[in-house]
Amino acid sequence: MPVIAPVPAARPARIPNQRDGAEDDAAAGTTVDHLTETYRAHYRSLLGLAALLLDDTASCEDVVQEAFIRVHSARKRVREPEKTLAYLRQTVVNLSRSALRRRILGLKLLSKPMPDMASAEEGAYDQLERDSLIKAMKGLQRRQREVLVLRYFADMTEAQVAETLGISLGSVKAYGSRGIAALRLAMEAPA
Repeated sequence: MPVIAPVPAARPARIPNQRDGAEDDAAAGTTVDHLTETYRAHYRSLLGLAALLLDDTASCEDVVQEAFIRVHSARKRVREPEKTLAYLRQTVVNLSRSALRRRILGLKLLSKPMPDMASAEEGAYDQLERDSLIKAMKGLQRRQREVLVLRYFADMTEAQVAETLGISLGSVKAYGSRGIAALRLAMEAPA
């Protein structure tokens, strides 16, 4: 995949020499001029590094640009200008990893394809069954309804239901079996 680097701006008039202001550089960090020169010299190699980690050119360019922006923002912390390239490389790698993580998460969160849709008759029949189930559930005793909802709709174990409701395990089993029996009767009764 061919990658075209953007045309850099005009060259700075003078690149600061390390010996000229070693103390100033240590106090001020990497200069903008040094970062600009690093950009000109190493943009393509950083783009190649991103291309090895990512699969599309646009993402590679975005990652490298973001890396330069971040290192520029933190340039005062880069005390030794010769380490600027190392910081840039590490930033490109970290940003590439983040981009891949976001993609993987996005793929996981994509909705699953819908199964074949039911016919209108089946949908209406399912709705009637749901309505009759809700009506039958409302006709149960409060404890029976609570046990059945927690056990089957919230998918809790009998022990979890007992703990949640503050009743014994035997009571959960009794309320559950009586509730299911009452639901069967209510659902089989003619409407």
